[in-house]
Amino acid sequence: MTRRCFITAFAALLCLELSTAAPRPAAAQTLADLIQTSKQAQGGGALFGSVELKSDSLKGLPQWTRVLDAVAKDRKAFDDCTADASLCTSPILKHWRNIITTAAALPRGERIKAVNDFFNRWPYKLDREVYGVSEYWATPTEFMTRSGDCEDFAIAKYFALRKLGFKKEELRVVILMDTIRGIGHAVLAFYTKDEILVLDSLSNLILPHSRYKHYVPQYSMNETTRWAHIGGFKKKKPDVYRGLLARKPK
Repeated sequence: MTRRCFITAFAALLCLELSTAAPRPAAAQTLADLIQTSKQAQGGGALFGSVELKSDSLKGLPQWTRVLDAVAKDRKAFDDCTADASLCTSPILKHWRNIITTAAALPRGERIKAVNDFFNRWPYKLDREVYGVSEYWATPTEFMTRSGDCEDFAIAKYFALRKLGFKKEELRVVILMDTIRGIGHAVLAFYTKDEILVLDSLSNLILPHSRYKHYVPQYSMNETTRWAHIGGFKKKKPDVYRGLLARKPK
């Protein structure tokens, strides 16, 4: 995912967010009004400290809708293989059955780590290297066949956890900016009752989103909903050393 393509994609999504919004009075048409309304509704405490603009339309996310369509077509073969090992007719299906049956035997809380660890074993590969294009979102089948980049890891984890009984409302594929590396990135967010946890292809550790001050979300999605994100956690400015000037006179 190149930075240029990443920024262009977010700009298009944000424009679509505003253009497809329900008609509002003229006084509420501005982006500032939408942001303020969202802040009041959620207190600015959303994913990675952002403000979210929600839409029930996936229009404008062709990569994601293509993945959803392909997964729907593959579902029967994956489900049959999971239920009966003799129906696993390819190495990819055997990989899938391995993680699903292994994780299903674990307590619910441990399934998240099992899925994260399993897919993080795949090597990271750029879309240009694998698919010959600058940006391509792989299905779980494609990812387990050829590997992929950050969003492909997140997508594979998303559908594995959905198969393991996690609700779509608990999961989001998140496209973001890594401000330390200065590049686009993607992770899977898992919503618990009290916390948002991050499954990252860069680490097997699963940490709360508040630990990632350098991640600025751009947009996120599940199977039915998308969110545009504005802002993120505010970075604390380092204290300035003032030397002798910091001492209070006696």
